[in-house]
Amino acid sequence: MTEFNMDSFNLNGKIALVTGAVYGIGFGIAEALAKGGAKIVFNSINQESVDQGLAAYKEAGIEAYGYVCDVTDEAGVQEMVKKIEAEVGVIDILVNNAGIIKRIPMLEMSAEDYRQVIDVNLTGQFIMAKAVLPSMIEKGHGKIINICSMMSELGRETVSAYASAKGGLKMLTKNICAEFGEHNIQCNGIGPGYIETPQTAPLRVEGHPFNNFIIDKTPAARWGKVEDLQGPAVFLASDASNFVNGHILYVDGGILASIGKQP
Repeated sequence: MTEFNMDSFNLNGKIALVTGAVYGIGFGIAEALAKGGAKIVFNSINQESVDQGLAAYKEAGIEAYGYVCDVTDEAGVQEMVKKIEAEVGVIDILVNNAGIIKRIPMLEMSAEDYRQVIDVNLTGQFIMAKAVLPSMIEKGHGKIINICSMMSELGRETVSAYASAKGGLKMLTKNICAEFGEHNIQCNGIGPGYIETPQTAPLRVEGHPFNNFIIDKTPAARWGKVEDLQGPAVFLASDASNFVNGHILYVDGGILASIGKQP
């Protein structure tokens, strides 16, 4: 009988690129990967944001490398990945975290706004994966983690573009698995539920209708914390998940498993 080795969760010597990881969920995932032993690389849209991220990592005691890059710019992404490979090393782990949301009712949303959300949340993930895959194939191993959403499964008013993108990202995850699994590359997704971040702070005020709605809808009866995503991220980035591929791990306190409380 083979004994389980806890070292399979170890990320020592791995290089992890987490896109858009200046704060919030991306920063929390990068922090967990760093504590697991990985060397952290991140990007953001401009130098000011990169500097903000570098300062945050320094304050957390994490050595990180920051690059200015727009994930929707294919030439720019290819150039960034080449620079990372030259300056830091070959990327072992890609976390596709960068994304935007525009909460606009569908009949009021322009095609331009819709395309922008699709471009950042879906096309950008394709571009990033395409850029890192050749070196992963050559190395014979790689991990891609796409940050999906409950909107990969559910719809809700005002998020038609976001749900379209996240649904597409779920299927891109499965397709990368199907196409590159034979190269010992695992592509999985994490689907966060409603998480406590600075962006959700205005909604989490006690008595706010949306706050009550989420707590009542969630079997765990609370909002998720960024820390709730850290363990799943380390698992999917590590050798412990080498036979897990094309899977979306929903970290949602049970929302997708429940129809909600009876009134």
